[in-house]
Amino acid sequence: MQLRYSFRLYPNGPQRSALAQAFGCARVVYNDALRARETARAAGEAFPTTGDLSKLLITEAKKTTERAWLGGVSAVVLQQSLRDLDTAYRNFFGGLRGKRPRVGAPRFKSRKDNRQAVRFTANARWKITSGGDLSLPKIGDVRVKWSRNLPSVPSTVTVIKDAAGRYFASFIVETEPETLPQVEPVAGIDLGLGHFAVLSDGTKVDAPRFLRRAEKKLKRAQQNLSRKAKGSNNRTKARVKVARAHGAVADARREFHHQLSTKIIRENQAVAVEDLAVKGLARTRLAKSVHDAGWSAFVSMLEYKAAGYGRTFVRIGRFEPTSQVCSQCGVKDGPKPLRIRVWECGACGAVLDRDINAAVNVAKAAGLAVSACGAQVRPVPVPAQRGEAGTHRDGQTTVVGIPAL
Repeated sequence: MQLRYSFRLYPNGPQRSALAQAFGCARVVYNDALRARETARAAGEAFPTTGDLSKLLITEAKKTTERAWLGGVSAVVLQQSLRDLDTAYRNFFGGLRGKRPRVGAPRFKSRKDNRQAVRFTANARWKITSGGDLSLPKIGDVRVKWSRNLPSVPSTVTVIKDAAGRYFASFIVETEPETLPQVEPVAGIDLGLGHFAVLSDGTKVDAPRFLRRAEKKLKRAQQNLSRKAKGSNNRTKARVKVARAHGAVADARREFHHQLSTKIIRENQAVAVEDLAVKGLARTRLAKSVHDAGWSAFVSMLEYKAAGYGRTFVRIGRFEPTSQVCSQCGVKDGPKPLRIRVWECGACGAVLDRDINAAVNVAKAAGLAVSACGAQVRPVPVPAQRGEAGTHRDGQTTVVGIPAL
């Protein structure tokens, strides 16, 4: 399987200038190719091929005075820019045909975009030096902060500059799955906002709310940015401060997701989660909290780590009534408002924690043999059997808090 490893780069002044030139040249070639294809589309002609664009926009353009500066960067960077455009078109047309999620049409890039990137393949003869630096053609040996060893030799490296002005080297490497020793526990996970994750064994993980905790700092930075004159150097400095504040929030959230997902995968043989409609929830009044939680990124980490460590990962349908079914007896007695966190089953009398009950039902819906005892808050006397099977909505007793004895 393929994994991406990212490491922080620390280029010096001349190297930052060389990278800025590489970003600009790749962007110009990309925009020229996009313009050529859009012009052909408007004229009803066939799209020019990548080979034709490479010859016209790179080889021939270097011979002109207007584009002679394209020769100042590695030709591999320019070729990869054309391949990026091909990928953007494939993704766009694939979405129109229903073969993949729908994405927008390729758009022109700007030097003011939050993310700038160039890619070097093996043909560019980049290498990692004996001293641990990253040697890039026409840029030099860039210092790298290695946080871990690469599991195999990568064939490509992507150099990225984010909105905060930080540089990263991103490697995609082939790795062999590392099968962990088998364990007995399995887990169903109910994701939420009050608690980020509730496991079927009763474990509750509090939501860190990284964005909420940083709101005051972000507010001051954004107010400071709004007071700066447009086009001034002070505005550029203030914009970088805002980007760094947001970057710190994103980094903290990503670290939390990695640590929690690794812990869950290592401790459980199988993991089940619910397929949440994140896009729909992000259009409600809970949008900020939903984005702050980052459920999609967390579930993606669970999925690829399960595949890499020999664990089982199951994603159940979003319409499974996990919050409406009693995990003790299996009776479904209808939806409940969000304010009800603890409820009593009208059929068996079990007092259930809403989130733990949902996590147990997630595991059961995925076919995992999980005990339902973790969903019960406390044992209660079992009521006498009713005259007819099932239960009725008017017979349900909802409990907002744990009732007193």
